[in-house]
Amino acid sequence: MEKFMFAVKRFLRDEEGATAIEYGLIAALISIVMLVALTGVGQGIQQTFTAVCNALDTALGGGVLTCA
Repeated sequence: MEKFMFAVKRFLRDEEGATAIEYGLIAALISIVMLVALTGVGQGIQQTFTAVCNALDTALGGGVLTCA
């Protein structure tokens, strides 16, 4: 019985599982923030490349390039 009580006390004091969960939540939060930030940056880059493509197409006389 003494060994059982010792094991229960050790289990209740063990915080390794809680630490792992906290690190997992932090990693998930960082991933979400990065996804949102990179989505916004990606849309800005796409608009920039489209504007450059349209300017080049106009400079070449139009109808030469297909800008998406």
